[in-house]
Amino acid sequence: MVLGQGSLADWLLILPILVCFLFGSVLLMMRRQMHWHPPVAITGLVVLLAVDIALLVEIANSGPRSMAMGGWRPPFGISFVADMTSAMFLAVSGFVGLACGIYAIASIDSEERRYGFYPFLFMLMAGVSGAFLTGDVFNLYVWFEVMLIGSFGLLILGSEREQLDGATKYCFLNLIAATIFLLTTGYLYGIFGTLDMADIAVKAAEMEGQGELQTIAVLFLVAFSMKAAAFPLNFWLPASYHTPRFVVSALFAGLLTKVGVYAMLRIVLMLFPPEREAMGLLIAWMAGLTMVIGALGALSQTDVRRLLNYVVITGIGTILAGFAVPPLLESTSIITTGAASVIENQTAVMRATNLAAQGTLASGLAGSIFYAMHSIVVMTALYLAAGVAAFRNGSSSLHEMGGLWRRHPLFSALFLVLLLAVSGLPPFSGFWPKMLLVRATLAADLPWLAASVLFSGFLVTIASIRIFTLGFWRPLPALGRAADPAEAREIAEETFRAPPPGRPLALIPLVGLCLFVVIAGVWPEWLASLSYTAAGELLRPAGYLNAVLGDVR
Repeated sequence: MVLGQGSLADWLLILPILVCFLFGSVLLMMRRQMHWHPPVAITGLVVLLAVDIALLVEIANSGPRSMAMGGWRPPFGISFVADMTSAMFLAVSGFVGLACGIYAIASIDSEERRYGFYPFLFMLMAGVSGAFLTGDVFNLYVWFEVMLIGSFGLLILGSEREQLDGATKYCFLNLIAATIFLLTTGYLYGIFGTLDMADIAVKAAEMEGQGELQTIAVLFLVAFSMKAAAFPLNFWLPASYHTPRFVVSALFAGLLTKVGVYAMLRIVLMLFPPEREAMGLLIAWMAGLTMVIGALGALSQTDVRRLLNYVVITGIGTILAGFAVPPLLESTSIITTGAASVIENQTAVMRATNLAAQGTLASGLAGSIFYAMHSIVVMTALYLAAGVAAFRNGSSSLHEMGGLWRRHPLFSALFLVLLLAVSGLPPFSGFWPKMLLVRATLAADLPWLAASVLFSGFLVTIASIRIFTLGFWRPLPALGRAADPAEAREIAEETFRAPPPGRPLALIPLVGLCLFVVIAGVWPEWLASLSYTAAGELLRPAGYLNAVLGDVR
């Protein structure tokens, strides 16, 4: 724990937030120099990603770290804490933030920049970074609000009627979730007399079995489920994510719902493990229904962006599946394929770290964290790619799309890789976490939940085939309806020489995101290892508690 002036490594805990506020403020002061916004913003996002990666490396080498602001010792002061879970979420967030920032150069015009696209983007990233790094429950609520302000500004960019309608639904439902969160935080303070997460974890362990803790855990689960768009609190997402610009939808789909998942892992799992176990069957049903209903919703859509909205919901259910399994001893004979070597290696790590007693939960949790990393990247990339496809066709409706495979084979191949990854097919990044989740749910005697993971993956595969067959493989429908070759040629020129984001700046981030998907699929050991470490720290938070409370505990 750092109380006084620390080293640069210690300041890494607050640098992500400082970088966001610094560059956001500079951009606000440059309202009359719009042409400087893209280079300044990209510089800031590069610095943010570098800081996030440096923090991840530091946490991987030295374990959890904390910093008490103003020298006030916990539990009285405000602390920033990073363990492997928060560092992983932070690094991936910085990665997709940079990708969206580059894409926005091609897709956001100067007028929309004047309305504050990049300052709102940095405010959103500040809220996301603060939520991942705070060690205090009330400040987690504050960072949620900062994130909500930034996201609302991005949502109404353009001020179109449809955007305002979607923003109203988004804000109304998020305000309900924030109100439940705030009221529960007050209840929490009334019981424990503190809002420091580490202090609460210690005191909650001494009050195990009391009804008040179960009530608090249920209320937090409701609030974070609404933020994460888990069933039955997911209806707001399809109504609002299809209205903003594609790059904004990509940011929302990649980051915002995952912050709700992170808060659920941090508070419900780490602070109230017995209460989470008591709610295990409820969470398992939520996960199964979220997966299946999301996949069925995707099949029912004919617009690519609306379809992807439901795929986001399916991904949230998949993440919750690992969160729901009970802690049981795990058999290593369930998976017998050669691909199980990754799992076997991590099982050995579990034994070495005394996590074998929580084998199924540790494996499920590692699968959830791995899947969350994959989902952040692949959903961001899919929305960005959908934006390119829509601009090149002049529409995002599957009824009006077509012919991209012949005109743009490289871009089509990138899109196909992303569709295979989101379906959970090998050799891409979605396969391994699903394998971990199926293994954990089978070992925990929840075969119906394992079947839900596989069935939803099957339905998403069918939806992906529809996108590629109708949007890319078949000829452009407008060409077939043309009366003569001259008219067909004119339609093709208008459609395929469409305006941005059909520029290299839109494709560079797509290539980078696709590289992550391929590398995490072909060489998954490094990400699986980090995920197991993160799961172990959540289930055995001694390192987190020592980093925060130290000798004052």
